[in-house]
Amino acid sequence: MRTEIKIGGFGGQGVILSGYILGRAASIYDNKYATMIQAFGPEARGSACSAQVIVDPNIIDYPYITNPQILVVMSQEAYAKFSSELAPGGILITEEELVNPINLRKDVKHYSIPATRFAEELGKKLVVNIVMIGFMTAVTKLINPEAMRKAVIASVPKGTEDLNLKAFDKGYQYGLNVVSGKSN
Repeated sequence: MRTEIKIGGFGGQGVILSGYILGRAASIYDNKYATMIQAFGPEARGSACSAQVIVDPNIIDYPYITNPQILVVMSQEAYAKFSSELAPGGILITEEELVNPINLRKDVKHYSIPATRFAEELGKKLVVNIVMIGFMTAVTKLINPEAMRKAVIASVPKGTEDLNLKAFDKGYQYGLNVVSGKSN
């Protein structure tokens, strides 16, 4: 089944790399097809940006998303800008300490994680995106977690693989706990 994902935040949060890793995991390591389209604001850091990813077991004829079933937002601005696009019954994943999902529709499944805090606890705020994709992997079950780990290793700068895998695993474990109803 075709799954449309939109990841939004601001420049410097690793939004585009998150989309790249997701597409790479699906298409190279999980035997699926994927496309990605990215959008930046006029400045690099601090401005709005988004990545649009489609994952499908079949060849993708049309690479643009229309109503994402999964929306990952890492800033309040991204929530305000993109939340209305979420498909009915969609999954909303938010950075718990940066996004207040006001006027949340009742049909939306909402999951949140303090990803920035977890990244800081790991020693590098820059891995916030990897914590988020670990969390997204656990709550959506869209991509095989081993495929995501392989894509993380292949996509991050040399010498940072261990830190990024710790970040992925932190988000993934937190997501498993949230889905199973265990307290964190």
